[in-house]
Amino acid sequence: MKIGTVSISYSRKFNLGNYESLELGCSLWAQVEDEEDADGVVQFLYHQAKAAVKEAAMPVIKANEFQITKAKSQRKVAADEGVAKIDNF
Repeated sequence: MKIGTVSISYSRKFNLGNYESLELGCSLWAQVEDEEDADGVVQFLYHQAKAAVKEAAMPVIKANEFQITKAKSQRKVAADEGVAKIDNF
């Protein structure tokens, strides 16, 4: 089967507290040549879309007290469980 175009969409919704939320998303498309690995292109697009959403979200999250408190509590739980690093983004 020949695949000509692949696309990926990634979105996250962040609870900002006070009944407010922020939803960010990114959709990427790519043309796949016959000799290219379509699965590899999909993985690449996924990581690019995830990084774009994370970059766009960081200023809002850092400025939001609810998200700061949430991140601190997640770090505390991870430290209590002996986890060196969490990347639940």
